[in-house]
Amino acid sequence: MTDASPIEELAKPEQQNFVAFFRKLDEPGEGTIRLFEREANQRKYYTVHGDSAQYVAEHVFKTRTVVKYWGDGLPTTTLSSNAAEGFLRDALLNKQQRIEVWIPKRGGQWELNRKASPGNLQDVEDFLFVDTNMTVSPVVMAAWIAASGDSKTVGVSFADASSKEIGVCQFIDNEIYSNFESLVIQLGVKECIMVENPARKDYDVTKATGVLERCGVVVTERKRADFNTKDIEQDLNRLLQGDISIAARPEFDMKSAMSACACLIRYLSLLSDETNFKQYQLQHHDLSQYMRLDASALTALNLMPSPREGSNKTMSLYGLLNKCKTAQGSRLLMQWLKQPLLSLGEIGKRHDLVEMFYGGTELRQSLHNDHLKYVPDLHRLAKRFQRGIASLQDVVRIHQVILRLPAIILCLESNKPENEEQASLLYETYTANIRKYAENLTDLGQFIEDHIDLDAVDNHEFRINPASDPQLQKLRSDMDRVRDGMDNVHMEVGHELGLDIEKKLKLEKHSTYGYCLRVSRTDASKLRNKSRYMELSTQKSGTFFTTNALQNLNTQWSDASSEYDRCQARLVKDVIEKVAHYHTTFELLGGVLAHMDVLLSFAFVSIMAPAPYIRPQMQMSGDVVLQDARHPCLEMQDDVEFIANDVSMQKGNSEFQIITGPNMGGKSTYIRQIGVIALMAQIGCFVPCSEAHLRIFDCILARVGAGDSQLRGVSTFMAEMLETATILKTATSNSLIIIDELGRGTSTYDGFGLAWAISEYIATRIRAFTLFATHFHELTDLGKTVSHVKNLNVAVDIRQNPTGGNSITLLYKVTEGICDQSFGIHVAEMANFPQNVVNLAKRKASELEDRPEDEVAKKHPKQDVEDGEKLLQHVAQELANVEEPLQDNIQSVAAKYKSQVNSNPYLKELLDL
Repeated sequence: MTDASPIEELAKPEQQNFVAFFRKLDEPGEGTIRLFEREANQRKYYTVHGDSAQYVAEHVFKTRTVVKYWGDGLPTTTLSSNAAEGFLRDALLNKQQRIEVWIPKRGGQWELNRKASPGNLQDVEDFLFVDTNMTVSPVVMAAWIAASGDSKTVGVSFADASSKEIGVCQFIDNEIYSNFESLVIQLGVKECIMVENPARKDYDVTKATGVLERCGVVVTERKRADFNTKDIEQDLNRLLQGDISIAARPEFDMKSAMSACACLIRYLSLLSDETNFKQYQLQHHDLSQYMRLDASALTALNLMPSPREGSNKTMSLYGLLNKCKTAQGSRLLMQWLKQPLLSLGEIGKRHDLVEMFYGGTELRQSLHNDHLKYVPDLHRLAKRFQRGIASLQDVVRIHQVILRLPAIILCLESNKPENEEQASLLYETYTANIRKYAENLTDLGQFIEDHIDLDAVDNHEFRINPASDPQLQKLRSDMDRVRDGMDNVHMEVGHELGLDIEKKLKLEKHSTYGYCLRVSRTDASKLRNKSRYMELSTQKSGTFFTTNALQNLNTQWSDASSEYDRCQARLVKDVIEKVAHYHTTFELLGGVLAHMDVLLSFAFVSIMAPAPYIRPQMQMSGDVVLQDARHPCLEMQDDVEFIANDVSMQKGNSEFQIITGPNMGGKSTYIRQIGVIALMAQIGCFVPCSEAHLRIFDCILARVGAGDSQLRGVSTFMAEMLETATILKTATSNSLIIIDELGRGTSTYDGFGLAWAISEYIATRIRAFTLFATHFHELTDLGKTVSHVKNLNVAVDIRQNPTGGNSITLLYKVTEGICDQSFGIHVAEMANFPQNVVNLAKRKASELEDRPEDEVAKKHPKQDVEDGEKLLQHVAQELANVEEPLQDNIQSVAAKYKSQVNSNPYLKELLDL
């Protein structure tokens, strides 16, 4: 990080004027950082003020000593240009904050120049991400809810700034908005626009907002008037491609979706930029075409990287699978992870292509290492050309892609598989499309070669080829003639002064004086008493001087160069406009290469795993049978020797599995790895098993972990119940449910009661494939009444120590049967708890386990015990309600039930203890 104060302190009067202006500004919205752009000594920098200054000091510089105070005590922090850009990228992509960049104008005033939010990076994309690959795809969405009684119609509209598409979707939802949550996950939404909800009076908007917050989506509120559809037909007709009116399309009848679309268009200011006209496509998103995931499943399966992941990229499934060589490939992988397929045919095509790359070593390595690594982000380049902000460097990047396409086609054709069906699929998916786009770009490639000076590119210079325009060619000839004259002067002066023109006398272009000569300060004495030499300045690097001839040539050069730049600017604009006509082809080509990149990445990861992945056998329905199943992320961690387990979930026999066993024994890993494997198979990847037979799941729903959200007023137990409610409302018989430690957030009896009721409901009503890990050992009794409930446990080796007590070894192997112990105290010993704490825990546990009433109950018939406990409850309730005089009334109650107590053998022995 650069110094916090790289620029000299601003003068006091300027500080006071700025503070007066700043105090008049409206308060920024929550989570908004304002930066004020400044310049000093030809260096750009930024200042941040107020609470934002304190935030920057803490999160960027990790110290408050960098905070200065202007005027009446306004906290101020200074950021260099590089530091500011890095901070803003992190704020937008990771911290989910909004930013505003203000620039100065006359009269000491300032104006808002750029603003951005996590879902809308359009204003800052070329400011913050010019030299940075954008592997995220920011999606912003607007939502409108029309609620009438129990009927809730949700309409949404969404857009991805990296592509010219507006999406719409409308559906009926339930009271917990589980469909809305699935859509947010599928689209990877970063920001959602909702109608203003003062004091949270609108119950449905409040519920939907809670879902968004649970998914980590930034919520932006807008006035109800922004959702007005009065002009939506006209607006969409101006934005959408083609001549068919939006009124003739079925999407126009989605009234709630059109309300959301109207707000989205206003929020993104799409109509204020004429380059957007007739450029957008309307996409109807079908919620049912992809597997549905909830926010809990996203976390439970570790799909996306978290801030704590750091440099270890294999801790998340995205980090593990992302061996993509292109930015568009990385973005597509992130999208696929949230949109697993439901079509058996489409999944099969992806598996076929991965199998080809998996087995075709030369094809895989050549495409992955020799070709795709040199492909730029074609989606972003297409957008830059379309917006008219591209440069000649972008033109050169396009030319490099065009040059590489024949080699990619040759690689695909020369390494095609022998199997005709596979060869046909490879041709249809990649070869034919790439060849078509290459042919479309042939003329463009020749045009670029004719108009760009490609020889100068080797020196990182990007300019028009002078031979492409007569006027430019004449100006270049004039400049070359002038430059030759300068070289002649250089040689003459060197000869006259007796100085080597390579080492001692330099011809340089100075930022102030233009072309001039420089000698070292030691050799400057040779200029004295020579009137033809005019000294310009003496600096640390030496003495600068010129002659009349060189001064005249420098003037001619300056004039010719200015005219050359004006002429070239006109030609540059023409070239960029010509290249921009092909932006659609760039986007389509980028899509094909991204698809190839992701599947190559799947093949690379599959074959390079500690034990190679295999192709799963998929079917629409049926059983789940996995041999030697492993968790793909966990097995990649250092110093981990993963123990594989077999999985068998058979419909009607073992579809609901209860897993018991000790803490740290591997229950959570076991149930999560099955979810990860199912998801990997449905995105088209191979899976970490030696054999795999999988059915297609319509959704994966999870309830794992125990996290609260105090800022939203949600306790651990409430979070647990909300997630479980989503499961019960959403799951079908074709779903996969993963539940870990349900009911631990409340009392033991309440928790067990809930766990039993929920398990029984899923097992008997929903009949979904379910993995339920628990420490409620009594829950295993469900298997006695429900035939398709199967009990599993993680094995433990228990041995008696010579000194007394038992030692345990966790085997991490899942076997059939029940484990009726949790071994929590043994795990505490493994965590190096103080011995006196461990001993006390063992003693108290022993006291609770050896209750005398339990010993008595074992001696009597079950019916006597149940009748006795019911009678005791009646007595307790009656005693709780006795009034004064207490002693007399208590004796009265005792006499009332004496005969019933004496007639119950269990109670009689219990009271005699």
